[in-house]
Amino acid sequence: MRLLKIIPDNTNIGFVRVRFIAFAVTTLLTVAAVALVAIHGLNMGVDFVGGVSIEEKFASPPHLDQVRETVNELGFGEAALQQLGGQNTVTIRLPVPHSTTPDAVDKMVETVKTALAAKFPGATFSTYSTVSGKVSGELVNKGILAVVLAIIGIAIFSWFRYEWQFGISTAVAIIHDVLMALGFFAVTGMVFDLNIVAAVLTIIGYSINDKMVIDDRIRENMRKYRKMGMSELIDLSVNETLPRTVMTSLTIMLALASLLIFGGPVLRGFTAAMMLGIVVGTYSSIYVSSSLLITLGLKPGPREEKPSPASGAERVR
Repeated sequence: MRLLKIIPDNTNIGFVRVRFIAFAVTTLLTVAAVALVAIHGLNMGVDFVGGVSIEEKFASPPHLDQVRETVNELGFGEAALQQLGGQNTVTIRLPVPHSTTPDAVDKMVETVKTALAAKFPGATFSTYSTVSGKVSGELVNKGILAVVLAIIGIAIFSWFRYEWQFGISTAVAIIHDVLMALGFFAVTGMVFDLNIVAAVLTIIGYSINDKMVIDDRIRENMRKYRKMGMSELIDLSVNETLPRTVMTSLTIMLALASLLIFGGPVLRGFTAAMMLGIVVGTYSSIYVSSSLLITLGLKPGPREEKPSPASGAERVR
């Protein structure tokens, strides 16, 4: 049986030729993403802006979509649900009421309790709590810190593993990927919560995996073809890894498409962010990170590693 080959073995696409166009497009998209986040902002979820957490116990495990629809129809905002214990208990998180009256939260909780009891016979109210702004602020800071530390750590690893040019190009490409994800949520208005932070970190992981594969091939070819021009060498390396890149991206996209269709509203934001991250990460690996090495002055024929004492003694003998 012949193996399926989406990309032929003799593919020779000139990616470096359009690097200036790619740099211009990347710059415009990055500026647009930053502007959208600054102007429209992100639709922060209860995790980041605080809110009310209501615990409701049902007679039997309910359908979360029906519970979410019932609560959302009350007009208090988009509800975030989570099943606990034996699946009969559901935690419902809602934004803090806009009203400034002291009993606004109590009225909201009473309304939710009454609506659920009418829709689901046997449902009983357990308790509720309010997520303070201080806790939500700490979550925002920790989420930002996690993303920043991930980018810095990856850049440092690439710097020591290869050359300093690899570290800078990788960091630039990953920052671009993260900003594209933020811009997407600013445009769509989808809820940005801790699940999306997890998606952003996953995007970073996928991007660095894709970039490391290409960087390894570039480094290997730099040793093999010391007299080859850097543009030709990068084109060769990217084309050699292109079948692996395309196949990996397609298989992940198929899995994410199934998750988007059957995963329900809870995973919709996470899945959408991941699908965008796969597309953007693949683009930045091929057109941004690799071609940026030329702009940073990387040359074929890297510095030679110092021979060990044992190898030196062997050559003397």
